[in-house]
Amino acid sequence: MALISVSDELKKNSFTSIENKFITKYMPHLDPNSVKVYLFSLYIFQNGLNSYTVQDIAQNLSLTEEEVINYYEYLEELELVAIISRSPFEVKILEAENLSGAPKKFKPEKYADFTKNVQNVIKGRMISPHEFREYFFLLEEYGFEQNALIMIINYCVNLRGDKINYQYIKKVAKSFADEKVTTVKRVDEKLSAFTSSTPSLIKIFASAGINRKPDIDDDKLYKKWAHEFQFEDEAIICCAKHFKAKTVEKLDDALCELYKNKKFDVKEIEDYCKNKNSVYTATLEIARALGVYMQNSAPYIENYVNVWYNYGYSFLCLKSVANYCFKHNMKSFEDMNEFVCGLYKDGIVTDQSVGEYIGKLDADDRFIKEILTACGLTRKIINWDRESLARWRSWNFSDAMILEAAKFSLGKSNPVAYINGVLSGWKSDGIFEVEKITKQSSFKPATTDTRAERAAAEAHFFELRHAAEDRAEQALRTATSDEIYGDIHRQLNELAIELAFAEIKDAAKAEELNVKIAKLEADGDKRLNELGIDKDDFTPRYSCKKCNDTGYGKDGKPCECMIKFLAENN
Repeated sequence: MALISVSDELKKNSFTSIENKFITKYMPHLDPNSVKVYLFSLYIFQNGLNSYTVQDIAQNLSLTEEEVINYYEYLEELELVAIISRSPFEVKILEAENLSGAPKKFKPEKYADFTKNVQNVIKGRMISPHEFREYFFLLEEYGFEQNALIMIINYCVNLRGDKINYQYIKKVAKSFADEKVTTVKRVDEKLSAFTSSTPSLIKIFASAGINRKPDIDDDKLYKKWAHEFQFEDEAIICCAKHFKAKTVEKLDDALCELYKNKKFDVKEIEDYCKNKNSVYTATLEIARALGVYMQNSAPYIENYVNVWYNYGYSFLCLKSVANYCFKHNMKSFEDMNEFVCGLYKDGIVTDQSVGEYIGKLDADDRFIKEILTACGLTRKIINWDRESLARWRSWNFSDAMILEAAKFSLGKSNPVAYINGVLSGWKSDGIFEVEKITKQSSFKPATTDTRAERAAAEAHFFELRHAAEDRAEQALRTATSDEIYGDIHRQLNELAIELAFAEIKDAAKAEELNVKIAKLEADGDKRLNELGIDKDDFTPRYSCKKCNDTGYGKDGKPCECMIKFLAENN
């Protein structure tokens, strides 16, 4: 009779298939829990349970998530599985026939002294053969000197006690190996460096209420805070207090937030934390003023309001800017950000200077409305009107002269373009005073065939210019709608403003910013290439490079393209 048989009922049930090689070649040598993880993984795959996560496996096998991942790493070392992604965590089960897949056989006599020394260090429990195999694997695969690994084990035991889980020792040892720290000398140097930062970490932990000893991972974070971010210990303690950071992870998040918002000094941190509620309130008020609905205010605070506040704008000032933006059809945080960045670039920051600037813009709009009324138009003001007014003033025409030109355009098919023609003619005749118009002007409103032709040309160039600009704006909108490129574009805009100020005040800072900008531009170009977008499309492709399709040169005289158009259409 056979050693093992099965019941008829069992024959009818479903099964999970396992390679025989796994049973004969691997299972006798594997840690029992790693066998559980392997078999459960086969069960998940063969039954199509695609929604299972590491957490689900841990719950089913009464393990922690960290333990499950550690067992997968163990199985990966034996080439039974391959970890193909860490976030989200994904594993591929491999064929058990891999030639190098069999568990390595270590000669105990080779490591006789090592095993004695390790057992003397870990006195609280007996070390299993499997745990020793893990240490032997570290010695052979990562090239640790035996005494170097013993020093690491001793450090871990001093930190966590002699009942420490070997998986923690393995994790620490791998982190050393990743930094090529595998000799006694280098391990001693690393541990000495860690010891030098331990007093600071102990003080920080005590202030934050973190009830454990600092370890190597904490030391890495401390080096980031103190050396990369340049925080003093007192500033870190202040951060832990005000952010109520009871874990190292929360403290790191808080310090990253402060670093991003350029708050380093204790007083700056205290003021920032006091203002956090007012920043939230201000963000809500700005959103209401813009007519924006926010499901979550955090991204708006981080990407916009905090940035504006760090530029030096008061919340009251930002509220008035938001009101102005809404009235002028800039009804998003992104539109307002473009306006605020323009103010900042021009050095308009104080409440008074912003108020005066907005007052000037409002006055200009009132004057433009007066011009449109004189032309017989009742439509809304558009950017072309503002650009036209700026151009006419750059030709040295007073508002009174511009208004007189508007009167001549009454009843014309394209009044604003017609004003261009009138003013261009007056500029050619050297007429810049109202009383000289009828006496010296070659312009006669009663016989205006050539002026009508000029107006038609103005309309033509208006359409050309704005078609080119609309195409460029659409190309940029398409690119920035991509989350990755949109973030790069936003960072470049912020750095461009910082650079403008740094070039005046701090040459070293300007050089540093130029390096960052170059790196971001390279990343942006790479992303655009992946998206199949041509960066040159962001710049308007004007048909005339001399006048950018305005029809006029900087001197106010008709461009060659205007002259050619008039000649061809007469």
